[in-house]
Amino acid sequence: MVEVLSGKSFDVFLQEWSFDPLGMSDTAFSVTDDKISRFTANYSPTEDGGFELQDDPETSTYRKHPTFFSGGAGLVSTASDCHRFGQMLLNKGTLDGNRILSRKTVELMTSNHLSGGRSISESVVPGAVAGSDMHGYGFGLGFGVLQDVGTAQIAGSPDQFYWGGGASTLFWVDPVEEVIVVFMTQLMPSSTYPIKRELQVLVNAAIEY
Repeated sequence: MVEVLSGKSFDVFLQEWSFDPLGMSDTAFSVTDDKISRFTANYSPTEDGGFELQDDPETSTYRKHPTFFSGGAGLVSTASDCHRFGQMLLNKGTLDGNRILSRKTVELMTSNHLSGGRSISESVVPGAVAGSDMHGYGFGLGFGVLQDVGTAQIAGSPDQFYWGGGASTLFWVDPVEEVIVVFMTQLMPSSTYPIKRELQVLVNAAIEY
């Protein structure tokens, strides 16, 4: 839809309308040769409890620019770039004087769109996601949205929103505390180690006022 309406390929559209205005200079669907020294390896768990190399930066498929650009997967980025994106969302669509999204669009994106106000755990096919992480969370347009702190059984704020990447990366934005968290790691698949709950407990325990 984006490509049809804009007349541009999805990667070019994102670059011109999001990444460049936000100063996200290291976010793309591929990694250029001049940046390969900063591109981390990716690992997968083995049956004996160890880890094995899953994606070597020197031979990674991310060194080749793809021809299919997914709207839900495939980007590589850095912690600083992701933080800038999160700050834009916390600011209701603007960063450094650049308006990326309208305030009402951000509000729509971070509202629960599941039928009847249900949670993610009540809506997905059993076993499709880690259900224990989804109790008390609804789903917006691209984000899990915390609806009920008591049901989620974790310290947080109503309407904070989050999502993660395939390599167990994670970010969330807490508009009440004005906190942005970006967590980067290199473990595939994302269910390798469920860090979200532990990390959220530690971050919220560190808030003093």
